[in-house]
Amino acid sequence: MTVTIGRRELLVALGGAAASWPLAARAQQPAVRVIGLLSGVSAAPFAALVDGFRRGLRETGYVEGHNVIIEYRWADGKYDRLPALAADLIAKRVAVIFTMGENAAKAAQAASAGAVPIVFALGDDPVALGLVTSLNRPGANITGMTSIGHSLGPKRVELMRELIPSANVIGLLVNPQHPRESERQDIEDKARAFGWQLRVIDASSAEEFDLVFATLVSERIGALVIGDETLFFSESRTLASLAARYSVPAIGPLRSFADGGGLMSLGTNIPEMDRQAGIYVGRILKGEKPANLPVMQPTRFQLVINLKAQRRSALMFRRQCSPAPTR
Repeated sequence: MTVTIGRRELLVALGGAAASWPLAARAQQPAVRVIGLLSGVSAAPFAALVDGFRRGLRETGYVEGHNVIIEYRWADGKYDRLPALAADLIAKRVAVIFTMGENAAKAAQAASAGAVPIVFALGDDPVALGLVTSLNRPGANITGMTSIGHSLGPKRVELMRELIPSANVIGLLVNPQHPRESERQDIEDKARAFGWQLRVIDASSAEEFDLVFATLVSERIGALVIGDETLFFSESRTLASLAARYSVPAIGPLRSFADGGGLMSLGTNIPEMDRQAGIYVGRILKGEKPANLPVMQPTRFQLVINLKAQRRSALMFRRQCSPAPTR
């Protein structure tokens, strides 16, 4: 049987079908996912690290502002705000929380009570922190990346010994709000093995850094090791500028410290670590379980020596060691 339809009737029929196409297309588009980002520090100094995280997301098909939204929560150095910020992200019903630093990871884990997947990026041993049961099989709802930077403390002391052998007292910069007793003990043991005294200096905010370096100079502390701490990561270039201004030989955990005028840096490629964290978040959004994603550790470390700062340190110590002029 053949049915004949006129041009006008055909256009009316096609028009009705076309009106329904956008609705059908919209129904087939995936919903925009929401990710929470939680950190104990401020946003501006960590821009490069967040860029690394976004890059990892893009590699798994997620682009901020297109098919994923990131809810940012920054504690601005006030770690006591982290539990409330984590609870706020849970209330927003985020699909995954990415945490930067140990305190943020603990706050997110406590707030989520196992209900929301968490991917962390931190410097300590997550097993020792109680975040995961093992590196290969994290268990529960959490996994991530560790730079194991806390274990590099003794090696940083060795490097300072090679470049500044005439120092008698070495300083260690720590954040009293986030003590790392194992890192401190390892560094103290290594300093003692070299016949050095260790002077521990506290700073819990960037406003205290000037006093730190003034103390180093006034007490004639020959070199400084900067602890593996989120605050010092975010203020790496500030610390480098002060080390150059006060002519204090120092080693930090990030390349940006040496690039910014500090003597040396030894640590992990943190932006790359955050890129890997972004990939993990993307995989979880696609259905993988955090318990089945092993905690990743670095296989290579970056050593950067600022030759200009090295020459400046050598000149300073030659002056200090030169005999007084005779009359």
